Formats: sequence, structure tokens, C-alpha cells
Amino acid sequence: MPLVFVATPLGNLRDITVRTLDVLRDARLIVAEDTRSAKKLLHALGLPGREIWSYREQNAGRATPAILERARNELVAVTTDAGMPGVSDPGSELVTAAREAGVAVEVLPGPSAAIGVALLSGFPLRRFGFEGFPPRASGARRERFVRALQGDATTIWYESPRRLRATLSDLAAVAADARVFLVREYTKLHEEQLAGSPAEILARLNEEIRGEVAFAIAPHRRAAQTAGRSGAGPAIDALLAQGHPVREVAKILAGDGYGDRRELYARASERKARRKTPIKDR
Repeated sequence: MPLVFVATPLGNLRDITVRTLDVLRDARLIVAEDTRSAKKLLHALGLPGREIWSYREQNAGRATPAILERARNELVAVTTDAGMPGVSDPGSELVTAAREAGVAVEVLPGPSAAIGVALLSGFPLRRFGFEGFPPRASGARRERFVRALQGDATTIWYESPRRLRATLSDLAAVAADARVFLVREYTKLHEEQLAGSPAEILARLNEEIRGEVAFAIAPHRRAAQTAGRSGAGPAIDALLAQGHPVREVAKILAGDGYGDRRELYARASERKARRKTPIKDR
């Protein structure tokens, strides 16, 4: 019998698929990130009283062998709180373990906030990358943005409503002209869509931000290449703040299209010297 990964609705229960209902009804065991959320969903779908096991990052090592043993002889469904299991949620390691153990795996198509925000953005999608959640620390976020935005692909991100303002502020610091599309509470009653620069979206956010957040950033490498001498400053500062030596800053930004490596080295050395707390070069 297979181990079947099924996407669950992000908010609107009518987004459930017929195949997902079939699997949830026929499964002898349901594996869930949060058993409480799974019980609420199954009750709402008219499928109460199912056997549910917890599978999350903290217990994955202990739970995996027993889950796979059940899947050898019975239909086992894997869910998450909302959306597709394994996308910024536990699940991908379970797929790997199942393959190694010779257990068949199926993935049913279904709701995904990452794909939804990508299409809603209107940004180019011949190539796009899912970046997940940005780092929690400001300096690490800025460095992540600097590295991610210099390709020629749209990038997709998730973020907690508690950290959204700080995240957009860090994005503005390294790419003030970035084009951003943000969706809050996707598919839910109070869905909100915002488009503009990081600063413009910040200005339009409600004082209290609630719900799930996903956002897309348009390809930005061309903007970095044409920004010239003035555009490299914030990127240099962000990398210096993370403790990168000057030579590494120059190498990274030259590779990202900010200009000549030797000129970037000189600029980074100058900006490093101006910092209130100089960072020792390695």
C-alpha cells in the first residue's frame, strides 16, 4: 500500500479535492503535523473518529519507522495544517525514508500558497524559486535577500505576521526598488493583496497584522546591474554587518552583477572604515 501525501485547504474548505476526500476516507492511518488541526479538519469534512498520529520535526526520528511499517500493508495519508506537506512543513524526510525502505509514495496535487502567490503576482514564472521563510535575525535576512535577488527568477517567500514589518524593512534596506506582491490570508474570507515596493507595502499594512503571509519578489538582477555605483552600497553594508571580510564581499557582489571586483573591494574597504564598530578582516 502507498504512503499518500495529500494537500489540505489553506482556508476555504471547498478547495478540497475529490481524490483527497477518497484517500482521507479510506486511509487506515492519518499522519498529521498537528493532530488537533487534523481532527478539526476531518470533523468539518464529515470524517471524524479516524486514527491520527503526530509527525513533526521534533518526533520525526521516532515516528518514521512505525509510520513506514503501517504503510507497508495499509493506506496511510500524510497531511499538514494547511497546504502541501513537505513545503516549509515536515514531510520531505519521510518521503526519502520511504523510498529507502521500499515503500511506495504518492503525492496528490492540491492547494499551495507558494504557487498561488506566484501566479497572482504577475511576475515572470518561466523560472522561479521557493525560498521558504527568511532568517529571523535582521542581518541574516539582509544577506539572504542580497543573495536571492540577484538571479533572473521570481522568488517566493513565506513569513510570520509578527516578523513581516521587520522583513520588509530589511528588504527595503538592500533593494528599495524591488517589486513585491504580498498575499495575506490567501483563500480566506479576509484575503488581502498588496503590490509595490517594500516601503509602499509597509505603509499600507494594517497596524495589527494577522494570518498567514506569502509574498513574491520580481527578478532583480537587472536592477542591480544598472544601479551602478550607488546601488552596491546597501548590499556591501549588509554583508559587512554579517562579518564577511572585504575580499569576500567584493567576490560575492561581483558575482551578483554589482560591478568590477577590484572596485567593489575598494568601496567595501572604504565603507568598512566608516563603520562605528569596525569589523576585523580575516
